[in-house]
Amino acid sequence: MGTRFLLALCLVLLVLGFEVQGAQLPQQDEPPSPALLSRVQESLSSYWESAKAAAQKLYEKTYLPAVDEKLRDLYSKSTAAMSTYTGIFTDQVLSVLKGEE
Repeated sequence: MGTRFLLALCLVLLVLGFEVQGAQLPQQDEPPSPALLSRVQESLSSYWESAKAAAQKLYEKTYLPAVDEKLRDLYSKSTAAMSTYTGIFTDQVLSVLKGEE
């Protein structure tokens, strides 16, 4: 498999994983909507739910602890690097805004 495919698959699984694990917000009462809009919304919702379920099953079926550990390590290293570069960038912006004294 190509790296692009694996990257795309990881991103899709990540997004769907966040959706699966996301907190459910209580729905507010909405005014009655047109029937067509309601059917389209229900249809899209059912497609989304089936895609989430399929992604969850695929994740559970193909779960590899070694890959999971590598992804966790990659995430921790990349967030550490991003926080470093964000600190440098923030420092540069503040020095430009503050000006020379």
